[in-house]
Amino acid sequence: MQHMNTTASDTAARPNADDAEIAKFQALAARWWDPNSEFQPLHRINPLRLEWIDRLAGGLAGKTAIDVGCGGGILAEAMARKGATVTGIDLADKPLKVAELHGLESGVAVRYEKVAAEAIAEREPGAYDVVTCMEMLEHVPDPASTVAACARLAKPGGRVFVSTLNRNPKSFLFAIVGAEYVLNLLPRGTHEYAKFIRPSELISAARRAGLEQDTMIGMTYNPLTREYRLVEGDVSVNYLVAFSRPA
Repeated sequence: MQHMNTTASDTAARPNADDAEIAKFQALAARWWDPNSEFQPLHRINPLRLEWIDRLAGGLAGKTAIDVGCGGGILAEAMARKGATVTGIDLADKPLKVAELHGLESGVAVRYEKVAAEAIAEREPGAYDVVTCMEMLEHVPDPASTVAACARLAKPGGRVFVSTLNRNPKSFLFAIVGAEYVLNLLPRGTHEYAKFIRPSELISAARRAGLEQDTMIGMTYNPLTREYRLVEGDVSVNYLVAFSRPA
């Protein structure tokens, strides 16, 4: 995939962001915390990915964490509830405002900032025990640049957690046709198939950024039971990868 071959320096001058993608999430911002809205899938998968991150990070309590592309703060708040000191960053104003307001209502403290991953990585290199970038890489023009920024944000010995969508005929069928058109789990146009990322592409971008792969797991959805599950061995549609920055 041509997106995955750019160096971080290529995007230093301009934010690694797609205005149309930002506008898409701006329009939906008010519904972010409604568990029956377009964001229902995020609410449903959040406990799964939170427990996975918490377990592999050796417990989030007392750790510093940054959620890259935090949107309305669903994962950021959940990590803070686990005892982490959390920063959430995004380039869309409205979801960040929603995240801040929800934090005031819930009493869960998270530092939110409108800033690109590349920019905060320049400013706060090696500052975080845990870096998360979930369901975001398939929405940026240059995923490799985001991966490199996540690697720079991690402390030596820190962990980087990424989730995205595989690119193959099955993922087109399940993630776009099924989720957006048949089951209406997501608004139509949420995903663009050409931006999906094969695990091999993600892993080679991470390796170039100095990260080592620890483990990879798939996520499946059963439309009959409406249940999401993390499954070993099936990374054909949604998948999550844990990386380490060598100490």
